[in-house]
Amino acid sequence: MKTKYDKYGALHVDSKGKLVDRNGTVVALHGYSTHGLSWYPEYVNRDFFEFMKDEWHIDCIRLAMYTAEKDGYCVGDDVNRKKLEDVVDKGVRAATELGLYVIIDWHILSDSNPLMNKDMAIGFFDHVSKKYAAYGNVFYEICNEPNIDCTWADIKAYAEEVIPVIRKNDKYSVILVGTPDWSQRVDDACADPITIDDNLMYTLHFYAGTHKQWLRDKYKSVIAAKLPVFVSEFGTCDADGNGGHYKEESEIWINMLDENDTSYIMWNISNRDETSASFVPECDKYTGGYTDADLREPALWYKGILAARV
Repeated sequence: MKTKYDKYGALHVDSKGKLVDRNGTVVALHGYSTHGLSWYPEYVNRDFFEFMKDEWHIDCIRLAMYTAEKDGYCVGDDVNRKKLEDVVDKGVRAATELGLYVIIDWHILSDSNPLMNKDMAIGFFDHVSKKYAAYGNVFYEICNEPNIDCTWADIKAYAEEVIPVIRKNDKYSVILVGTPDWSQRVDDACADPITIDDNLMYTLHFYAGTHKQWLRDKYKSVIAAKLPVFVSEFGTCDADGNGGHYKEESEIWINMLDENDTSYIMWNISNRDETSASFVPECDKYTGGYTDADLREPALWYKGILAARV
């Protein structure tokens, strides 16, 4: 059976703000995000990706590489940076072999403004865009969740330096740009979009227990304005990754995203002791073979959501 990558090839953003294939057919991707690559590298392997593709029907993997947290790319030494680059490479190659799309995520968090580590970001994206320019299935997410004391003007200035570095090497891959307030102020981007490149999408993140109708209204307004939106991270719990599983709120979100052909990626692949983790803490499987008993409630729900799409 052909995978979506086999079928659609490299994707791009059209003039209506939609992700489309080479024939102009609208495509929406659905997948899962790793947790921090420094902390949970065991899940980045071909067998695990193949299990998730075949059994869960994902078509995209997001590789979340933290930048300023413990053992992050910008705080560790060169040995640590090389280790992270190797995990990214392993993930990209495995995804490509399996016909999956893959997002390389510069996962800022405590370094709340992407300008803080701009020079390192430029070096990293120069490196990976050279390395994967010919792949056709790689997305570059240049800043995860800009947050405290970070304006859209800051993000736009950062993006306008990073994007040309990527485009020097890779002229065609889709670039994902974060938005203020933990990637919720897509309206700021809509009011003043980046104009140096048109193969971009702006990220919206939501956690269903925290981000309800007020954020859905914001999403609907920018979709109506044809802003290209990609939900590169979402959860069914509270914004801190814990709390309950808000099934009804989550399904309102998913139905709305589906109606608008918006891609979405769930957080997170790990056995961390938190609601948003896919696996229970005692599950120590890293290559597949998961039963429902291994899954947390949100992951079991998402598995069903993806199965219903097949």
